[in-house]
Amino acid sequence: MHASSGLQGRSAGLGLALASAFAFGGSGVAAKPLIEAGLDPLHVVWLRVAGAALIMLPVAWRHRNLVRERPALLAGFGLFAVAGVQACYFAAISRIPVGVALLVEYLAPALVLCWVRFVQRRPVTRAAALGVVLAVGGLACVVEVWAGLGFDLLGLLLALGAAFCQVGYFVLSDHRGPSGRGDGCEDTVPPDPVGVIAYGLLVGAAVLTAVARPWGMDWSLLGGSADMNGDAIPAWLLLGWIVLLATVLAYVTGVVSVRLLSPQVAGVVACLEAVIATGLAWVLLGEHLSPPQLIGGLVVLTGAFIAQSTAPKPPSGPVAAGAAASAATAEEELSADRAPH
Repeated sequence: MHASSGLQGRSAGLGLALASAFAFGGSGVAAKPLIEAGLDPLHVVWLRVAGAALIMLPVAWRHRNLVRERPALLAGFGLFAVAGVQACYFAAISRIPVGVALLVEYLAPALVLCWVRFVQRRPVTRAAALGVVLAVGGLACVVEVWAGLGFDLLGLLLALGAAFCQVGYFVLSDHRGPSGRGDGCEDTVPPDPVGVIAYGLLVGAAVLTAVARPWGMDWSLLGGSADMNGDAIPAWLLLGWIVLLATVLAYVTGVVSVRLLSPQVAGVVACLEAVIATGLAWVLLGEHLSPPQLIGGLVVLTGAFIAQSTAPKPPSGPVAAGAAASAATAEEELSADRAPH
C-alpha cells in the first residue's frame, strides 16, 4: 500500500512539474507579442508581477511572520529571483529569440559553480567542471560565435543579466539567516516556500513599480490585440496567460512538485522548460533556430544539468528546502521558482 501511494505521489509530482515547466516556458511566448505591440518590456514585467502579487496577497497575509523573521531573504528573493530575472529576461526577448534568451539564462547553474570555486574557494568535482565547459561551449553554438556575434549584443547581455540574477538568488539561498529567536543563531528550519514566493512577488512588484513607472504606460494597448505569428490575439488574454498561467500556476505547481519528486528528477524536468519555451516560440511565434543552435541548446542543458547535479555541496536554499527539507538542491529551487519566465 505504501509503495502504491509512493508511486502515485511520484506520478502526481511529475505531472505537476511538467505543468510548471509548460507554464513557465510559455511566459516569453505570451509576452513577446505584447512587447511588439508597443508595451515596454518593463511594463509587461510589472503587469505580470503586480498581478501575481495581488492574487498571492492572502498567502502573504497567512505567512506575515516572515516579514519579521526573514526580511533579508524576502528582499533578496524579490530583488533577484523576481524583479531582476523578469526584467532582464523580458528585455532580452524584445531583442533576441525567446529560446536563445532562456538558453543563455541556463548558464546560471554553471555560474554558481564558478562562485563556489573562485569566491567561496571550495573544491568542485571534475564532472561539475565538465558541466561548466559544456554549458559555455553550447552557448557559443547558440549565439553562433563563428558568425562574428551577429546577435544583438544588448539582448545577449540582458539574458546574461538574468542568469547572474539567478546566481544571486542561489547564493542568497545558500545563506541561512538569523533564527528570529533573538539568540544570534542561524535557523535550521527553512521558511515555507509558498510564503517566500508570495512576499518575493510583493517585493518585486514594489521594486518594479519604482523602476517601470507604470503610470506612464499606454493602458489602451491592453484593450487592443497583439500579433502572434499572423494571428490577432486579444492583449488582455495574453496578459491573463502571463499572470495566471505563467506565474501563479507555474509557481504553485512547481513548489508542490518538488515536495513529491527527488532532486534528480526535479532537475531533469526543470531543464525541459528551455526546450518547451523554444518549441512554443517555434510553433507560435515562428522563431526558427538553426541546427547548430539547437545542438548548442542541448549541450547547454546537458552542461547545466551536470553542473547542478554533481556539485559537492549544492545549495539547500530556504525556498526549496522548505518543501523538501534538507534533501532539496539548487536545481529544485530553480524548478520551484523559475521566475525566470
